Amino acid sequence: MSSFGGALQSEVTKITSTRLWWILAIIMVAYVAVCAGGAAALFGGLGDATNGPSISGESLAPLIYSFGPTLGYVFAVLLGALATTNEFRHQTLTPTFLATPRRGRVLVAKLVALTGAGALYGVLAMVAAVGAGAGLLLAFGIDPQLGDPDTWALVGRSVLAMALWSAIGVGLGVLVPSQVAAIVIVLAFTQFIEPILRLASSIADWTAQIGQFLPGAASDALVGASFFALAGGGGGTMLEWWQGGLVLLGIAVLVSVLGWFTSWRRDVT
Repeated sequence: MSSFGGALQSEVTKITSTRLWWILAIIMVAYVAVCAGGAAALFGGLGDATNGPSISGESLAPLIYSFGPTLGYVFAVLLGALATTNEFRHQTLTPTFLATPRRGRVLVAKLVALTGAGALYGVLAMVAAVGAGAGLLLAFGIDPQLGDPDTWALVGRSVLAMALWSAIGVGLGVLVPSQVAAIVIVLAFTQFIEPILRLASSIADWTAQIGQFLPGAASDALVGASFFALAGGGGGTMLEWWQGGLVLLGIAVLVSVLGWFTSWRRDVT
């Protein structure tokens, strides 16, 4: 099958036929649930001790729920990157390109399939964050804001953010075919380099204007809430939610195009 539908079906089969996607999903759900529930319990306990939440209920619930994309996005990026670099590592791209000689079609199908997988991760992350967070907030007598349309808008934007992060992971995997290198880049940048850059960008107004275009800052802007901003890590200046989405989309397109011109068109045999 050389049609786009056939290529897309092939990419979906590649994702679902391995254990990678559900192992990462289980770890992500557990991680997000523990952190969101722990934060809800912490702030709920602080509020109870001070005769009222230290952060207003209206602001607290979105912050708790934002743990979904704030913590889960790393897993979405890894899913996209590992699913792509696995193809180079095990040379499964060879039969794929023989079946679908148009490599651009294969790349677009992979981006679509893994963007969808990233959206699924977003749903799972938000189920974990909202489930654990809302339950603990209710236990401390704090309104979880589940009846507020803004809460569900945040949930929807969070799912979109996770989908875009997975697309970025695909682009990174195409640009950096080495699986080990891709993992190191993802973990180093998301856990060390970008947090430092975002903290440094809060020093002055002009640096904050630049810092808001960092991937994590753009993701926070798209979601609309983040504990990073609460901690004062350069979150004072933020893009509009749609601008944040465009920045993430632009990064995904950029790394994918660069990967197309560098490694995707090379002989993989």
